[in-house]
Amino acid sequence: MSMVGIEAINLFAGTACLDVAKLARHRQLDMSRFENLLMKEKTVALPCEDPITFAVNAAKPLIDALTPEEKDRIEMVITCTESAFDFGKSMSTYCHDLLGLNRNCRLFELKNACYSGVAGLQMAVNFVLSQTSPGCKALVIATDVSRFMVEEGGEALSADWSFAEPSGGSGAVAMLVSDRPHVFQIDVGANGYYGYEVMDTCRPSPDTDAGDTDLSLLSYLNCCENAYLEYQKRVEGAHFGETFGYLAYHTPFGGMVKGAHRNMMRKLVKAKPADIEDDFQRRVAPGLTHCQRVGNIMGATAALSLASTIDNGDFDTPKRVGVFSYGSGCCSEFFSGVVRKEGQERLRALGIKARLDNRYELSMAQYDQLLEKSRELKFGTRNLIPDADFIAEARTALKQPTLLLKEIKEFHREYEWVS
Repeated sequence: MSMVGIEAINLFAGTACLDVAKLARHRQLDMSRFENLLMKEKTVALPCEDPITFAVNAAKPLIDALTPEEKDRIEMVITCTESAFDFGKSMSTYCHDLLGLNRNCRLFELKNACYSGVAGLQMAVNFVLSQTSPGCKALVIATDVSRFMVEEGGEALSADWSFAEPSGGSGAVAMLVSDRPHVFQIDVGANGYYGYEVMDTCRPSPDTDAGDTDLSLLSYLNCCENAYLEYQKRVEGAHFGETFGYLAYHTPFGGMVKGAHRNMMRKLVKAKPADIEDDFQRRVAPGLTHCQRVGNIMGATAALSLASTIDNGDFDTPKRVGVFSYGSGCCSEFFSGVVRKEGQERLRALGIKARLDNRYELSMAQYDQLLEKSRELKFGTRNLIPDADFIAEARTALKQPTLLLKEIKEFHREYEWVS
């Protein structure tokens, strides 16, 4: 059977971040409840950042590492998002242009709430497996931005300001998919998917979210169990407690993952509380490390958890990683693949932790000002020149060339590289 999977993967988590414990105290939230989020920081998008800047900054190091011949074998670019700024034009066209890719390329976009990134990955995997173009590559970029906007006078547009605000992040994960799976070799055919109609969360308008958080939690738990049970039917001998060296869960916030893992271990492994906690720390916690510093980046979050697992796990010997993706509305999938030391070394060479460390930490006063600024970049913005002086120190925080939004002119977006 042909090998397929992730040849290279990279995370870009913006230029600015916020300490979410400080935010919780600033909002006067119940700190005993806040601790259950298991969150530390969140990426905050500046007015000069959008889903394209996050996407291209994530993909650029992967593309730059290719030879011209390898680069020309990228024959599909898929953007996966619920943060698009155009009802028709795909963001993949911007990414394709800014990355200088071959024009003999399929360009399109997927929307399916937080499941979109894995939907794009699986579509790319099957394109490579089809062998209709032997040796081809596909670039999958899951990119999402949370902007908590306020109306004139300071009233929140979002109905729930409480615990959604600390957990909502921004970022992108780029994945190069090919028949050279250096980083993550997919277990072909080892998939369990499960979906049904539920109104747990939705976006009734481009800039607002709505839903039922309790229903969303129940749907997540239901899908996690049933997607895995379908995987187990298809994969002979699969055992939730023994088959996987690590588990990477879609992570709206760490506490939700901890609850889901506890539920799975109780039902499927009949494990005791102390054993469940040990198992969580050993197999799940590595995947939360980066998620706790970025926040929920929706379509990119399952891939973020996988990247965090690879970056922070022990892969001196090859290990199988189980991945669970959930998207509200809903669709879910449990799949798996193998990670080797080479994959970890390739990922670590990109310095994700250092870039997270180098983000500019916003003060609460700056963050509140940013909420006001977010109104300028609402859906359908026709003309805008972002305020280049607004938190200017954050623009160069990463100490590396970074793509930023320069101008919106008659709806078309123009970008520039800033060092």
